[in-house]
Amino acid sequence: MKIEVKKIDPTKRELYIELEGEIVRNKFEDVTKRISKEAKVAGFRPGYVPLDILEKHYGDKIKQEVLEELIPTIYNQAIEKEKLEVVDLPQIYEVKLDKYSLSFKAKVEVLPDLSISNYRKIKINYKKVDVSEEEVSGYIKSLAEKRKIQKIDDFFARSLGYPDFLSLKESVKMQLFIQKETDSQRKVEQDILDHLLKESKFNVPQALLERKLADLVKQAKWELLLKGLSKEEIEAKEKELTEDLKPQAERQAKIQIILTYIAKQQNIPEDENVFLRTMEFLLKEADWNIIS
Repeated sequence: MKIEVKKIDPTKRELYIELEGEIVRNKFEDVTKRISKEAKVAGFRPGYVPLDILEKHYGDKIKQEVLEELIPTIYNQAIEKEKLEVVDLPQIYEVKLDKYSLSFKAKVEVLPDLSISNYRKIKINYKKVDVSEEEVSGYIKSLAEKRKIQKIDDFFARSLGYPDFLSLKESVKMQLFIQKETDSQRKVEQDILDHLLKESKFNVPQALLERKLADLVKQAKWELLLKGLSKEEIEAKEKELTEDLKPQAERQAKIQIILTYIAKQQNIPEDENVFLRTMEFLLKEADWNIIS
């Protein structure tokens, strides 16, 4: 198999792929035999149509099935051989096929070339989480106000499902702690990602950007629907939503590319948890400054 790769720009490649010999010939034979068993030609029983007559009536169908079965296989082999990180389906064109050879061009978008060396020891300032008595009292007071209850005591605690006021207080403190800890953890992760984004300059593949943007717009439209807006009102806002969400889509796309790069550098398995494990690696490697 002959493969030529042409760099169009930082995220686009054009592949020329050419295949000759037994693979093409055998595929033609396999497809021809399969179609021959089902071919209906006047004067002949299925499976007994002469080859020249079969090709006259079913030649286009044979070629189409050969292409449908060969091109994906050959294309994927070429991508793997050239180690291209493709982000979308290819554009296939200039296809040429005969019984002994197949050639075509494929235009693809790929992940940009990155070189990030300083993703270890990212400096992180982390303040220990603490919940004050004032915060606990304020939260409990807001609960009482919502229920229009002026006296906060064991009776009030039992109305919320707690055995007494002390249990309510301990539970509220734990809830506030978990919320603060979660927010703090999220901020640390965002600080790490902000650092990586600042240190990395590259172009985002258009297909990846469009996919991220489409997902965000779809989610935003769904949220508007839940708020009671009509489909007509939501459609009228789609253009505005698309423009507003472009920066967020670009950020998400860049983060995905960066984390994919780091995961490969660290041999982190590529599955549904790859980005989670990559963030865990970055958190573990970070240079933590714990502030009391």
